[in-house]
Amino acid sequence: MGMSQTKEESLYIGIDGGGSKCRATIYTSDYRILGTGVAGRANPLHGLAQTFQSIEESTQLALADAGLAASDSKRLIAGLGLAGVNVPRLYQDIANWQHPFASMYLTTDLHTACIGAHQGEEGAVIITGTGSCGYARVAEQELFLGGHGFALGDKGSGAWLGLKAGECALLDLDGFGEKTQLSQRLFDYFGVNNALGIVENLAGQSSSTYAKLARVVFESASEKDSVALDIVTEGAGYISELARKLFAINPPRFSMIGGLAEPLSPWLDEDVLAKTSPILQPPEWGAAFFAKQQHAKA
Repeated sequence: MGMSQTKEESLYIGIDGGGSKCRATIYTSDYRILGTGVAGRANPLHGLAQTFQSIEESTQLALADAGLAASDSKRLIAGLGLAGVNVPRLYQDIANWQHPFASMYLTTDLHTACIGAHQGEEGAVIITGTGSCGYARVAEQELFLGGHGFALGDKGSGAWLGLKAGECALLDLDGFGEKTQLSQRLFDYFGVNNALGIVENLAGQSSSTYAKLARVVFESASEKDSVALDIVTEGAGYISELARKLFAINPPRFSMIGGLAEPLSPWLDEDVLAKTSPILQPPEWGAAFFAKQQHAKA
C-alpha cells in the first residue's frame, strides 16, 4: 500500500437544504467540484425524517456523480445549511443525528448562502423566492430579519405576490375593488371563468402554489395595470426597507438571492440597487467553506 492509500485527501460536502429541494456538492480541499446531487425538500420545520432522507439521497447522488462508492460518505467532512436550525430544539435534533459522514458541521441556510454569495467574506443577503428573508453577519454580529413564513410574513416574496393577486382579483370580481387585468389573467392561468374557479384552485394551497402566480403579477405590472403596480411597489418597498435594516450593521458586501431577485430588481429603490453585488458562489460552496473552517478549529 502506497502513501496515497493511508493518507487520503480530505473531501468536503456542502449541503443546502431548503423547502423545495436539497442540493449536495462534493469539493476537494481547494474547492474543485467532484460531484453534485439533488433530492427532495430538507426543511427540518416540515419534518426531520424527510430532512435526513433528502440529505442522504443527495449525498449518495453526489458520490455517484463523483465516481465514488456509497461507503465513501464516511470520508466526507460535511457542512449543512438548513432552514430553521436557528430554533435551538431543531438544532439539537439534527446535531444528535447518527449521520453518515466523517464529521458534520451545522448552521442555517441563510448563513451558508451568505458565505457563498461573498466567497467566504462577511456580508449581507436577502433571499427572495417562494419566501423572503434578510440576513447579515459582520464580526460577531448576526442579524436575521423577516422569514416568518407564509402567510404570516414573507412580504415581497413569490407567495406573497400570488396571495395579493388572488385577493385583488376576487375583490374586483365581487365589485368591491379596483378593476384589474389580474382577474382575467388568473382565469386564463387556471382555465376558469368565475371567482369560485379561482377560489377552488387556491383554497388551502401551499406557498409554492401561490408563488407560481408571481409571474402573472410582474407581467400585469409591466403593462401598467394599477392594481398589479401597487402590489409590486409595496413588495419591493418592503424588500428595500429590509436591505436598509441590514445595512445598519455595515456589511462590506450585499447580494440578492433567489428566483425573484432578478424580476424584483427594477422595482427596488436606487440606494439599494447601487449597493447590490453579484453572487460569487452558491450556498453549497458556502456550506463546504463553513465545514472546512469549523473542521480546522476542531
